[in-house]
Amino acid sequence: MRAILTDGWYRGSFGYTRDAGMYGAHTAFLAQLEAESVAGRQVIGTDSSWLVSSTEIISADLMAGQRVDFRTADGVSAPSGGTAPVSPHAPGPRAAVVSRGSFDALAGPLAPPTRATMELAPVTITRLPTGHQVVDFGQNIHGWVRLTRLAAPGETLTLEYGEALDRDGEVTRDHLRPHNFRSPGSFLDAGQVDTVISSGAPGEVFEPRHTTHGFQYVSVQGLTQDLRPGDITACLVRTDLERIGTFRCSDERLNKLHDIVEWSFLGNSCEVPTDCPQREKAGWTGDWQLFVPTAAYLYDVTGFSRKWLRDVRADQWENGVIANISPSPGPAVTSAEFTGFTNGSAGWGDAVVMVPWEVYLATGDVSILAENQDAMNRWLGFVRTSAENRRHPARAAASIGPAPHEQYLWDTGFHFGEWMEPDGPEPDLFAARNADHGIVATAYYRHTTNLMARIATVLGQHEDAAELAELSSRIRDAWETEYLGPDGRVTDPSQANCVRALAFDLVSPEHRAGVTAQLVELIRNAGNHLGTGFLATPYLLPVLAENGEVDLAYQLLMQDSEPSWLAMVDRGATTVWELWNGIDAAGGAHQSLNHYSKGAVVTFLHRYTAGLRQAPGSAGWERTIIEPRPGAGLTSASTSHQGPRGLIQVDWTIAEGTAVEGIQDDAVLTLTATIPAGTTAQVLLPGEPAAVVGPGTHTFVAATGGDAAKPELMRSTL
Repeated sequence: MRAILTDGWYRGSFGYTRDAGMYGAHTAFLAQLEAESVAGRQVIGTDSSWLVSSTEIISADLMAGQRVDFRTADGVSAPSGGTAPVSPHAPGPRAAVVSRGSFDALAGPLAPPTRATMELAPVTITRLPTGHQVVDFGQNIHGWVRLTRLAAPGETLTLEYGEALDRDGEVTRDHLRPHNFRSPGSFLDAGQVDTVISSGAPGEVFEPRHTTHGFQYVSVQGLTQDLRPGDITACLVRTDLERIGTFRCSDERLNKLHDIVEWSFLGNSCEVPTDCPQREKAGWTGDWQLFVPTAAYLYDVTGFSRKWLRDVRADQWENGVIANISPSPGPAVTSAEFTGFTNGSAGWGDAVVMVPWEVYLATGDVSILAENQDAMNRWLGFVRTSAENRRHPARAAASIGPAPHEQYLWDTGFHFGEWMEPDGPEPDLFAARNADHGIVATAYYRHTTNLMARIATVLGQHEDAAELAELSSRIRDAWETEYLGPDGRVTDPSQANCVRALAFDLVSPEHRAGVTAQLVELIRNAGNHLGTGFLATPYLLPVLAENGEVDLAYQLLMQDSEPSWLAMVDRGATTVWELWNGIDAAGGAHQSLNHYSKGAVVTFLHRYTAGLRQAPGSAGWERTIIEPRPGAGLTSASTSHQGPRGLIQVDWTIAEGTAVEGIQDDAVLTLTATIPAGTTAQVLLPGEPAAVVGPGTHTFVAATGGDAAKPELMRSTL
C-alpha cells in the first residue's frame, strides 16, 4: 500500500492572490488501517516504519495544475536525455514522525465524501491549424479529465482547461487571470494546465486527481494522433450531496435556467461552497449566505454547511469579525492588503447567523443553531460596538453631536455595499474602504438581530430573545429615520435599497406601498431590467410577488436582454456567470463563467411559480403553504422536495377552454399535491379560502379566468 501526498489546500497556492504555503510548509499523513481476516483483526497506524519516496507526480497544485512523468512511476527514474527507465530507486528514508500537537485540532468529516460523481463524453473534438486538439464537453464543470491516449514515450503532452474559446477556436484563460499584487498593473497566469510524459507502458492512463479545474473545453497539445471520443473523458468532481429537490415547467428556457443553476452549484460544492471553481476556489461567506436557501431545497447540504461553519468559527477573529472567506489562513500571510481590511463587511459576516438559520429551517435541527450561537454573539458584539461607538466621518462633519437614533446606525468600517450593480461604478475595494454604506450595513444589522431573536426563542432563551427583538426594533426605527424621507420614499434611491427595505421589514406598514411604488418606478425607468447587485438580487422577485407586483416579477424573469438571466440562457451558458455579460454580444468572455450566486433566482420558481414554501414559523417542513402564482404564459409547473418528514410534491396545469363539473371558464387550473405524514399544507388558490389538508394526495380544480372574481373550486382527496 502507498499513500500519495501533494500540496492541496494546505501547502499549495490558493485563491485570487495565489499565495502558497499559507497553512504550513510540510505535508503529513495520519491513518489507521484495520484489516480483518481469518487470522483475526490487525491494526496498522502511521509511524516511523513507513518509508518515503518520490512518485510520478512532479508537482500538483489546485490552481496551477498537475505535472506527471510516468517514467518515474513505481520508483523508476528517467535518465538524463533518454526515454527508457533505469534502475529502481533505493528504498526511501523512514518517515519523520511529527508531534501529537501538530494534529490535535484535526476533526472528523461532517459532509459526504468528495469524489468524481459523473463522467461526460466529448461533444466535439476539433484539430486546429496549430495542431492542438480542442475538446468540447458541452457543459462547464469542475473536475479533471481522464486521458487514455498519450504522446510518444518521453514527449510532453499539455492540457489547458478553460470555460471559453477565443476567435480562433482555441481555449482561452485570459478572462480568468488574477491580478499580480506583487507587481501592480500586471496579471498572473490563470493556471489550469496539466502536463504528462508517457513512459510507453501499455494501458497508461493520465487522470490528474491531485488538482481540479473549472472547464468546458480542454486544449490537448503535443499529440500527433487524432483523439477519438473514447480517449478522453471529463469527470465531475464534487462533494457527493444527495439531491432532494426538483422543478420543471412548461417554458423550456426557464427549465434551462434551472439546469444551469444546478450545474453551477455542483461545480462549486467541492469540500466547501466556493465562489468559482477556477480563478479563486474560495469559500466566500457572502456567496453561501445568498445561495444556501436555494441549495438546501435542491440538495441535502446539512453536513456540508456544518463542516463549513466549523471553518467559519475557526477563522473568526478575537474581536468577533467573521472572515470573508472560510477556510482562510488569515490576512497576515497573504500578499494583498485588501485581504485584511475588507473583513467584517455587512452581508458577508452575517453569514454566521443567516446560514445556520436557513439550515435549521430546512431540517428542523436546532443543534446547528446552538453550536454556532457563540460565534453569532461575538459577531453581533463587533457590529454593535461599531455602531454605538463610531460615526462615519461625513456624518460627524455634518453635525457636532450624534442624533439619538445614530447609535443604531452601522456606518463605519469597510463594507462591500451592494457590490456590482449593473449600472453602478466599477468595483473598487480601496474606494469602498472609506465609503458610507450605512444604508446597507444597518439593514443587515437589523436583519441579523431579528434572526438572532428568533434563534434565541427556538433555543428557549426567552429573556435574550426579548432583548434582541427590542434591539432589532430600535435599529429598524433608526434605519427608517435616517434613510426614509418625509414622502415615504427611500432617500438613496436604488432597486437594491428598496428591495432590502421591504425584504428586511425596514419600513413601517404604512410606507410599504410607497416603497413598492418607488421600486416599480426604478425598474420601469431601467426598461424593465433589474438593477440590483450582489446582495439584493435573490430577494428582488420574491419582494415584488409579496407586494402585489407578481406580473412585474415575471417580466424581469423573462427579460432576455442584458442584464437578465435569460440573456445567459440565450447565449449558451451552461452555468451561471459572475457578470451579466459573462459572454458579451460579440462572444467575448469576462471573468468567471461559473458563479452560482445569481442563480438564487430559481427559489422564485420553487416558491411562487410552482408554489411550494414553508409556512411562517415552521421548520423542517412541518407546515407548508401551496400557492402557485402562474405568470408569463406558463401552463404547467411541478416541484418536489424530500423534506425530513418525506416527499412533498406539487403539480399544476392550466387547460384552456375547459369545463370541469360545473366550472365553466376560459382556463382551469388543476393542482395535485402530495403531503407526507407529519405534515400539513395550506392550499391557497385565487379568490378561495384556505384549504388545510394533511397527509395524502389531494387534487384541486379552480377557475383562473373568465369570472375570476368568483372562482369555483373542487377538491378530491386520495
